[in-house]
Amino acid sequence: MTPAMAETASPAETFIASRWTKGNLFFPTRISVNRLRVSRIKPRLFGSNEESIAIGQVASVHISTGMIWSDIVIESSAGTDPLSSHGHRKKDAQRIRDLIEGYQAASHSGGAPPGAIGR
Repeated sequence: MTPAMAETASPAETFIASRWTKGNLFFPTRISVNRLRVSRIKPRLFGSNEESIAIGQVASVHISTGMIWSDIVIESSAGTDPLSSHGHRKKDAQRIRDLIEGYQAASHSGGAPPGAIGR
């Protein structure tokens, strides 16, 4: 099975930052997580900027919560710049962390993906 086929077999969950937060009014940042990678997509007027880290290369996930919104920083063990995004709901930030940790655990144990366990 090719990586493209594997990715379509595992649908991604996408989390969109709130338009009420700085830098997200017209083009809100999206974080997409699937069993292969976590991606940060920042749309622009013409095109978009996408960065991704393979699930196996994620070293840590930091969540900083405020009154309403959360900031999330996903660090890579490969030494590249971390993926960061602000303006996500607390519940979404926690779900992103849980998905990443679940996919990492499943890849190490060969078990079921985290979506099969429940939310």
